[in-house]
Amino acid sequence: MVASETFKAYDVVIVPFPYADRLAEKRRPALVVSSGALGRFGLLWVAMITSAKNEPWACDVPIPNLELAGLPAPSVVRPAKIACIDPVRVVGRAGRLAPAVARDVADQLLNFFPATRKAHASR
Repeated sequence: MVASETFKAYDVVIVPFPYADRLAEKRRPALVVSSGALGRFGLLWVAMITSAKNEPWACDVPIPNLELAGLPAPSVVRPAKIACIDPVRVVGRAGRLAPAVARDVADQLLNFFPATRKAHASR
């Protein structure tokens, strides 16, 4: 585990990601979607990264630069699946998303938080 390391939004990390439908986890890549400010509470929000071969969801964001992200196969970020984990559970850092892809993920995340989107637009 990487207890002393800090993570930034849009870092690709390897974590034991919890299943939504059962009490189990699977070690997989995930995307940090929280800011460093959440770290003071000892928390990290991560979105699932899954194979592009899986049945697509409307909110999926393709990851075109696999090398930058540190991923071995075509993948997508699935913003609908977010987990809250302790940063010490991060196994390692794989890479980072390109800024344009990070913006696409942020847009999809804002779709799930309409009040946040409205407040963000009024700035």
